[in-house]
Amino acid sequence: MKVISAKNKNFDQLLGNLLSKRKNRLQSDYISVKNIIKDVKKNGDKALVKYEKRFNKNKTIIPTSKNIKDSIKSLDQKVKKAIDAAYNRIYKFHSLQKFGDISYVDKYQNKVKYKYVPLESVAIYVPGSKVSYPSSVLMAAIPAIVARVKRIVMINPGYKGKQNAAVLYAAKRCGIKEIFSIGGPSAIAALAYGTKSIKPVNKIVGPGNSYVAAAKKEVFGDVGIELMTAGPSEILVVCDNKSNPEWLASDLIAQAEHDPFAQCVLISKDKNILKKTKHEIYKQLKDISRSSIAKKSLTTNGILIYENSEKKIVEIINKVGPEHLELNIKNYKSLIPKVKNAGSICLGKYAVMAMTDYGVPGTNHVLPTNMTSKYSSGLSVSEFIKKISYINLSKKGIETLGPSVITLATNEGLDGHAKSIEKRLGDK
Repeated sequence: MKVISAKNKNFDQLLGNLLSKRKNRLQSDYISVKNIIKDVKKNGDKALVKYEKRFNKNKTIIPTSKNIKDSIKSLDQKVKKAIDAAYNRIYKFHSLQKFGDISYVDKYQNKVKYKYVPLESVAIYVPGSKVSYPSSVLMAAIPAIVARVKRIVMINPGYKGKQNAAVLYAAKRCGIKEIFSIGGPSAIAALAYGTKSIKPVNKIVGPGNSYVAAAKKEVFGDVGIELMTAGPSEILVVCDNKSNPEWLASDLIAQAEHDPFAQCVLISKDKNILKKTKHEIYKQLKDISRSSIAKKSLTTNGILIYENSEKKIVEIINKVGPEHLELNIKNYKSLIPKVKNAGSICLGKYAVMAMTDYGVPGTNHVLPTNMTSKYSSGLSVSEFIKKISYINLSKKGIETLGPSVITLATNEGLDGHAKSIEKRLGDK
């Protein structure tokens, strides 16, 4: 992992370069992604099957109902209960995010309404193939359920003809009836433009690797996506001399094992804690099954930062705008009002990111990455709702307010606008 001191005269430039390098590596996937999308638009299911065979060794893109039922039957009851518990907590938290329509009548009897309307259809992307993320099913589907979206589709790549039983159970728990064993850019293209087997949707959400993120950006405009970039993962941890290096190392590794492109940053006023944590990381990497992925992530994108100024620490946090922020320090309350850019913030030594990844607190883990927390938020019910304005003007209303609008239209050189209002003035 790279160790840098904020006391370095070129620190800001150095940090900026490290963040930019990762961003550029993610964007380098765009060319191959564009070609895959073009292929699916042109060749539909045939292209989908081709890419599934190539990347996931799958021969079919639609699992049979029997395969789904048999897979779910094989799932450990403890896992089912854990998914049920997470579902209930995530649903409870997201059900508090309800919206109320706005309606008012002014003194001229003009009636104006602002109505919240659920999207008709959405697709949730759930990473798969050799890994399993039933938590991602819950995180993406439950806000859509609360928003009352009628059609929810799940795209989740299986591996060698099999999808993960926990993922399928989570989909069943959410009442999802359309399940496709597809992934990557080809899956995004299929849901954006449709194929013979798959009807297109209004919006695609959910976390994915750099190829999925690039594909979502490419189809945006033809289909909706989250405003944020969801993936690959990130964490920034602020620690002090009271923090436990063993815990800190495990938090960084937990994030790094997601993806080679994941980014882990640790900041402290104490040089010794950084040194101890680095040693712990090497020690603990030997004990996890995805150690090669975690090691690549930490080596390529991991950063240990020494800074003894709280003001500068806050500046760094807001510059990075991390997906996950852990304030593993005694006086975290002093930092809370100053942090403006982060997807979610864990407060204190027991609020660990790994808990939030599984929905136990109830919050969502589909969060802004790659510095997009500067203008966006995590997945919520609002992602699945659009707003429509309804305007009913009275005769008195247009006669009273119309002249001022005519003045503005004339000033802007839009005579057609002015005349469309003039024709209604004095109407009997």
